[in-house]
Amino acid sequence: MLWYLSIPKWIQKCFPSLLWQAPSANEAVVYLTFDDGPHPEITPWVLNELKQRGLKASFFCVGDNVRKFPETYQQILEEGHVTANHTMHHMKGWSNSTEVYIQNTAEAAQYIKSKLFRPPYGRISRAQIKALLPEYTIVMWSLLSGDFDPHLNIPKALNQLKRHTKNGSIVVFHDSVKSEAQMKQLLPDYLDYLKANAYTCKTL
Repeated sequence: MLWYLSIPKWIQKCFPSLLWQAPSANEAVVYLTFDDGPHPEITPWVLNELKQRGLKASFFCVGDNVRKFPETYQQILEEGHVTANHTMHHMKGWSNSTEVYIQNTAEAAQYIKSKLFRPPYGRISRAQIKALLPEYTIVMWSLLSGDFDPHLNIPKALNQLKRHTKNGSIVVFHDSVKSEAQMKQLLPDYLDYLKANAYTCKTL
């Protein structure tokens, strides 16, 4: 599947209150994001890859993982990256009431001090958006790596990531067990591509 293609403009226009792409002022800036961590082995590997290249990223963390792995969470912060709320239990908005969803997000906020939020799976209702916007910037993405797909064609995905990257792109990877194998194949080459093409990676 073409997970790694850019999100169509018409979808972005349907939800203009969400952040799909960051303003870049014509600068070569990309915003790397990692979802679903922290993980005590995978996240430090990601941090090391970023550190080797002098790049920064934003980590959308699951509250329960922060609770279980506080040292890894603290490492993210100590190395100069940003953390953000991804609900307490990786909750799918479409399958839960607004009340339950907001409560789960609030529970995660006890562990994650951030005004940034990303809905797991990108699935969130208009009522949930309305309830969260007073407290959060809801961050979506403009480019999805597809690293969560165990059948991902790695060379094709990498080529498409390169092709669709542009100034202000918000790019999603995952520091999770499900995505580990694919992510570890994609990420180093993609980071090298960004460096070779003079992209700066900033936090949101």
